[in-house]
Amino acid sequence: MTTPGPTIHARYGQSVICRIRNQLPQNHTGFGSPEISTHLHNMHTPSESDGYASDFYSAVQGGVTLTAPGTFNDHFYPNLYAGFDEFGGLGDSREALGSLFYHDHTEGVTAPNVLKGMFGRYMVFDALDTGDETTGLRLPSGAYDYPLSFSDKRFDSGGRLTFDELNPEGVLGDKIVVNGKIEPVLRVARRKYRLRLLNVGPSRFYEFVLQNTGGTIVYPYTQIANDGNLLPAPIVNQLRVRIAPAERADIVVDFSRFPLNTTLYLVNQLTQVDTRRPGPVQSPGTRVLKFIVDRQPPTPDLSVVPSVLRPLRDLPSASALAALPVRTWVFARNSGMWNVNGLFFDSLTARARITRGATEIWEFINPDNGWQHPIHVHFEEGRILSKSVNGVSLPIPVNERGRKDVFVVGELMTVRVLVRFRDFSGKYLMHCHNLTHEDHAMMVRFDIV
Repeated sequence: MTTPGPTIHARYGQSVICRIRNQLPQNHTGFGSPEISTHLHNMHTPSESDGYASDFYSAVQGGVTLTAPGTFNDHFYPNLYAGFDEFGGLGDSREALGSLFYHDHTEGVTAPNVLKGMFGRYMVFDALDTGDETTGLRLPSGAYDYPLSFSDKRFDSGGRLTFDELNPEGVLGDKIVVNGKIEPVLRVARRKYRLRLLNVGPSRFYEFVLQNTGGTIVYPYTQIANDGNLLPAPIVNQLRVRIAPAERADIVVDFSRFPLNTTLYLVNQLTQVDTRRPGPVQSPGTRVLKFIVDRQPPTPDLSVVPSVLRPLRDLPSASALAALPVRTWVFARNSGMWNVNGLFFDSLTARARITRGATEIWEFINPDNGWQHPIHVHFEEGRILSKSVNGVSLPIPVNERGRKDVFVVGELMTVRVLVRFRDFSGKYLMHCHNLTHEDHAMMVRFDIV
């Protein structure tokens, strides 16, 4: 067993059946649970393969062994663009995803199970983002396309991983782990790399910069994707990127500008003292990953970052938007637990029934000034239409103007998102991806009918 789990490379138009076996020890000790339900975040999949929170399974239930050495679920990942019921064939290529991940989603224990390492990466390619530097967009590929997954953990004096899963506030770690290692070193060639950043959670936010060894220089890079999606155009000369739990950001770093034997650091400059929200940015920050530029590339660097990446579908007109139904979700605190619209999660009750093919505006509201919520809608992605705090409009950051599947709803904030519900029907989830908030009932079932 490894953590992260195996990285899966898939292609649009080539469906996959992924058999996921539960071989966890049923007599385990400590936090977490040996039940699992695997969610591929945020692939466009049929309901029975989405990893619904209460559809968990294990080799032992009620003391009875069901299957030896462990039960399994077969997940069908069609690898079709969303909108195939509208556009036919593979669907709408503007809806393509790229940087995904899978993780455990078992009701009530998602945070501890993911903290223990039950996640992995899923990369999907197509005719535009091909995974080949000689075709399509020609982005850095192969060994130069590198996933980096960040989480924070806390260990006791004996080196054992700890977590208080009964605390609705959760626990912040004091060590930041990258791909399962503390303060690892990545040796790179003098050429461009695509680094796929993922915040695994459970609760910490990050804001990353690329620094020199003295912490006195911050080097720019280019952001090409946010969450699972390529942006319409790259954001060049970017100095920092913030990612909440479950958010992703693909950046391209050109190491050819640095001499051989240069040492660089990826640094988190975002402070955070509790699980509710991040604090201010502080320099120089906490080093989480060391880069050493230690060699020339064996072949010429053929990769490029073109000025146009993946176009967006046009938004409806103002009059068409005004005619759409609006569904409001309020994320708050009640009786020491986290809730949505005043109610806790009930896996048997759909809080919304949406006709397949419908388009809606979902309004996410945070009425409190003491916490932030990264809200994730399963199955479909959305476009942010507006952000406001106490009725005052805020600009939408450039890197949030594409399609997203996680929407950070800050203090006293309202975020309005356009969402289409296409192709499949069944039960799906919407929840806060601060995994402690999710486990303590800030989750909603919605049905596409």
